[in-house]
Amino acid sequence: QVQLLESGGGSVQAGGSLRLSCTASGYSYMKYCLGWFRQAPGKEREVVAAVVVGQSYTYYADSVKGRFTISRTNAGNTVSLQMDSLITEDTAMYYCAVGVGRCAEVSTYNNWGQGTLVTVSS
Repeated sequence: QVQLLESGGGSVQAGGSLRLSCTASGYSYMKYCLGWFRQAPGKEREVVAAVVVGQSYTYYADSVKGRFTISRTNAGNTVSLQMDSLITEDTAMYYCAVGVGRCAEVSTYNNWGQGTLVTVSS
């Protein structure tokens, strides 16, 4: 059974930083996408950043390039998302997920965490 344990999130003022972490377990594939997503009220879920576990590959949405950094632990199944220079538009529910396929596409992911709320105030 796949489990995704998320931590982090919270409230911060614009310009501040937050760090999210996600640990995946029970996934049977040796190589897979592990990504962070967000969904703001009234908007579609979008990929924020992703890595391939078992391969050197990272993906960032244009809206977060240069501000967010995704990284993996040596064990590979924990991924953190360091979010710096946060803006109010970053306010959303953030989810981690795993899947096999094209890491930049939401449809690739078939196992999702419960989500953690990030609120950025002006």
